[in-house]
Amino acid sequence: MSSPSTPARPRGDFAATLVLAAPIVAANLSQTLMTMTDVAMVGRLSREALAGMSLGFNLYFLFAMAGVGLMGAVAPIMARDLGARTGDSGALRRTAAAATLAAVALAVPATLALRLGAPILRALGEPASAAAVAGDYLDGLGPSLLPTFAVAASRGGLAAFHRPGASFLAGAIGVAVNALLDWALIFGRFGAPALGVYGSGLATTLSSLVVAAISVGAFAILPDLAERRVFSALARPGEKLGELLRVGLPIAGTTLLETGLFSASTFLMGYVGETALAAHAVALQVATFAFMVPLGVGQAATVRVGRAHGAGDVAAVRRAGAAAYAIGIGFMATTALAMWLAPGALASLFVDRSAPGGAAVAATAAGFLAMAALFQIADGAQAVGVGLLRGLHDTLAPMAIAFVGYWLVGLPLAAWLGLATPLAGKGVWLGLAAGLAFVAAALGWRWKAETK
Repeated sequence: MSSPSTPARPRGDFAATLVLAAPIVAANLSQTLMTMTDVAMVGRLSREALAGMSLGFNLYFLFAMAGVGLMGAVAPIMARDLGARTGDSGALRRTAAAATLAAVALAVPATLALRLGAPILRALGEPASAAAVAGDYLDGLGPSLLPTFAVAASRGGLAAFHRPGASFLAGAIGVAVNALLDWALIFGRFGAPALGVYGSGLATTLSSLVVAAISVGAFAILPDLAERRVFSALARPGEKLGELLRVGLPIAGTTLLETGLFSASTFLMGYVGETALAAHAVALQVATFAFMVPLGVGQAATVRVGRAHGAGDVAAVRRAGAAAYAIGIGFMATTALAMWLAPGALASLFVDRSAPGGAAVAATAAGFLAMAALFQIADGAQAVGVGLLRGLHDTLAPMAIAFVGYWLVGLPLAAWLGLATPLAGKGVWLGLAAGLAFVAAALGWRWKAETK
């Protein structure tokens, strides 16, 4: 990719990225806050409940991220179409129809598969007691897959239209609803039965339905979107289904490779011990919360790059990339410092030290967070890098990079350091850091090569 140079507008691009990214980040954080609320409340039950929930969630997360990754094609496709031919609402409707069809086709069998969560985990060698708790949790959580996919597709479309504020509103309402339902269904408040970890999964499913209804409804309520009838019952996917699969399947593959690495690290922690497993769940929540910011910046960059790419403005593509990298990496440097200086305080947000085994879990989680600080900058850089490349519809190369970095570098190191050295759980986190660093560097090189 090359073009004559044009005057750079770094401040304008920085501001434009922030304006678009802020509500996307807030929407991502709201989704993570729902899970963090689940973890914090289940953590009040017992170490065993938290460990089992962690196993169940990581199995669910693999299925969820497959669909969310596939829905990730909506933003770059719609952004490109808007940048190239603003008035073509038919193309937008066909993309929405393709996303709807793909979401249903994936969600139905995946939800049924999660009903077998407990035997799957036992077959993987996880403790029977933890697998049983995970099965209860998945019974409540599994039906949330379809609304989760609907939310992902809607957020991509809203971002492409530069209307991510609706996603933030839906997410904020979802956090409040989930917290109330967690309190009611886990502990038996407000006249509801005390359902324990099953109640936590059910609360997430019900709140996800609320978020999906608001997110999809925004396309019929917001005036500039309603007139386009993006989500039309009469629309047929046509050629957009093929394009969604061409762009989305590698995104789903990349997402699965990364989430699979972290899910595999959770299973490794199960072999280290129950305390390490519960502490790992806590540390992952903190790291995931921080990750939502560069992820949102990368999603905003997908839209900005996609629109500029559709318009043929290569200089704008480059400027969008520079601004996104500066914001994403700068933020993660700050979170790395916080994890390094105050890991104990962060761990205590999720664990009641007076609960059975709570003090040991909190101390172990603090040690893991100190290790997590090592990969914050790399994690931010890879999140932004993959978002930028998606804006160019470059999704196959990032998937190959993710495979090498996560599964040929990160996971073998995590397994060796965690199970064959005295580092134990900390070794698992060091392996994760190595894999993320490789992927971040390779994606940066790819972006530079594609925008020469």
